[in-house]
Amino acid sequence: MKFLRTLIVTLVAAGCLLNGDPCNARTVLRNICRVKGQEENVLRGMGLVVGLAGTGEAADAATMRSLARAMEIMGSPIPELPLAPGTGLKDLEKVKNVALVMVTARVPATGARRGDQLDCHVSAINGKSLAGGRLAFAALQGPNTLDRRTYAVCEGAIHLENPSNPLGGIISGGCQMEEDVFTPFVHDGKITLLLDEYHANFQTATEVVESIHALYSSEGDNFVQARNASEICIQLPERYQEDPVAFAAEILEATIYSPEPEARVVINQKTGSIVISGDVTIGDVVVSHKNVVIEAGQAATFTAVDSDQTEDAKLQSLVTALNSIKVPHQDVVEIIKGIAHNGKLHGRLIVE
Repeated sequence: MKFLRTLIVTLVAAGCLLNGDPCNARTVLRNICRVKGQEENVLRGMGLVVGLAGTGEAADAATMRSLARAMEIMGSPIPELPLAPGTGLKDLEKVKNVALVMVTARVPATGARRGDQLDCHVSAINGKSLAGGRLAFAALQGPNTLDRRTYAVCEGAIHLENPSNPLGGIISGGCQMEEDVFTPFVHDGKITLLLDEYHANFQTATEVVESIHALYSSEGDNFVQARNASEICIQLPERYQEDPVAFAAEILEATIYSPEPEARVVINQKTGSIVISGDVTIGDVVVSHKNVVIEAGQAATFTAVDSDQTEDAKLQSLVTALNSIKVPHQDVVEIIKGIAHNGKLHGRLIVE
């Protein structure tokens, strides 16, 4: 019969934290938010890759039409029989060194100007491999499909990102901007801060508003407002009307105390990592898992250090105790899931 190990974890906050009050976390706003309007944009277009060693797509109608159109643009149209439109495409049926591709380029959040060169990514729509090929031409349009302007043109030798996947590659500096892309951040005399997804909550939004109010107390109560858990709207002060960049830079350097997100446990089953925020606690619970019995919760002889201190055990201490007796990682994960399903995990469980 297998030996049954019993682990009794009677943990309280006083035993899990160092003596003394914990230091409040402090950071600047730019570490937890961004300015609305400063987003990346993706340009997209179709192109032709040439110079392939027989790994293109022969007798494909879309590829032949694209090649014929490219030849026409370059002044070498394919002759067609009188009264028989489309007959010229038959001359391209045996071409095996061309492939039709999708081309994308990412414009930085700060925008791009005409003449700037960006990296572009190439993904084959047909063909067997892009190895050794060169993008002959691709015209990229903006994310708004109603805008038919050509924002950039691309060409260049393709470098395969992953040799085991020869249908995708990158061209370093192969995209040249033909139109300016601006990313305005002032709208109706206001700028908006967007908290990132891991800090977006009502408490942090309120703390951001209070921190900004403290810096600009002379601007009035309606100077800054939280629209919701992730958006903070700020009126541009009169003295910054002609210099909104300086104001945005100043705001993003503002200090905020304790921008703590919700208590979370993040488990990555692929890498085996368990990341626990320090404020995740567990209630009274007894778990029997394989050859381990875990009893966790409030100690019988508990004496509170102060009235605000939680009496629940810290999940991190439980995991540390389990690791100390060499409980397998997968068992630890299953124990945490079981505690969460029982409603005793005081935090959000995220399994990736």
